[in-house]
Amino acid sequence: MNKSSSNILLGFDFGTKHIGIAVGQTITKTARALTSIKAIAGIPEWPVLDSLVKTWQPDAFIVGIPLNMDGTEQPLTQLAKKFADLLRERYNIPVYDMDERLTTVAAKEQLFTKGGYRALRKDKIDSQAAQLILQGWLKQQDEL
Repeated sequence: MNKSSSNILLGFDFGTKHIGIAVGQTITKTARALTSIKAIAGIPEWPVLDSLVKTWQPDAFIVGIPLNMDGTEQPLTQLAKKFADLLRERYNIPVYDMDERLTTVAAKEQLFTKGGYRALRKDKIDSQAAQLILQGWLKQQDEL
């Protein structure tokens, strides 16, 4: 990534039924929850994703890779990596992996703090988790 220019990023919290999406940029090193889209067996609704990519024109994608707490892979890990490969092939944009351990838990905690149980809707959790994945990646880049 070119650190001197403003790079727009889309972050993804991968799931087999829903994929959370966040948008961020490298100048302010901030991200915000955007939306959640439906998926079937981890394959997103491509027309919806195509529209988001056209709107935001990202310079890169950040995909959360689910791992077990000890860092080993789980069944969902390979599906998330396949999703990352599909993004790379479809849009010809760089894709970076990010360890996403505990992001869903943290997303639920943040949403509950803001709005109680009513705030814990699946689409909000997924997009909030995507925001945390993207913010984590931005922070990691700052430390390099």
